[in-house]
Amino acid sequence: MNQGKKEVLCLFDVDGTVTLPRQVITNEMKEFLCHLKTKVDIGMVGGSDYSKAQEQLGGGEVYKQYNYLFPENGLVSYKHGAHHSTQSIKSFLGEEKIQKFINFSLKYLSELTIPVKRGTFIEFRSGLINISPIGRNCSQEERDEFEKYDKVHNIRRDFVEVLRKQFAHYNLKFSIGGQISFDVFPIGWDKTYCLKHVENEGYKEIHFFGDKTFEGGNDYEIFMDKRTIGHSVKNPSETIQILEELVNNGNFS
Repeated sequence: MNQGKKEVLCLFDVDGTVTLPRQVITNEMKEFLCHLKTKVDIGMVGGSDYSKAQEQLGGGEVYKQYNYLFPENGLVSYKHGAHHSTQSIKSFLGEEKIQKFINFSLKYLSELTIPVKRGTFIEFRSGLINISPIGRNCSQEERDEFEKYDKVHNIRRDFVEVLRKQFAHYNLKFSIGGQISFDVFPIGWDKTYCLKHVENEGYKEIHFFGDKTFEGGNDYEIFMDKRTIGHSVKNPSETIQILEELVNNGNFS
């Protein structure tokens, strides 16, 4: 193991786990993680791109604040304070398939009637495509209302089922996360992808903390992976509570 590396790695989902949904990390959580980093190595893994991860984690050179930062499920990776690698969905699928997928999705969105629609319904990232029926330009209040509406009317779930059938031959994975959207990426490019960057680093244990650990949620695969010890949380407060119990019980000694 590299000098200074700990025996345990703790990986954290960002949205809903170390921050409230689409909110900025609190000083309390930042201080807690700073203290935790004296005992374990820390990595952040989220579906959002680097700019959103940077925003939620408090700005600045956040890739230097943690041992690992894995935007887009680790398809973009930062290790030990430096950029490590980037994987591209564009080169993997090819432009023809991407356009067919986006055109079909836009047509479906155009025929979808929901209480509120805003802008930026499809966001193309390095390693995935993010689709939001309400549009990512909605306000926080509109986000909260859509999340409640979606739990009753299953807008995202039904959209995913249509895409799964229509593009079965593309070998894509669909993952519902956050409040308003779902991610689309090649099979195997879920959050377990980030484990490629750490599984040979010599850690005795890799713990993962996430709030969408149910089947179909974007934390499910890494939560269930045999290489990790999974912890399901409801919010950042519970994340701190579970970590305090692990520390007090001597798990990270």
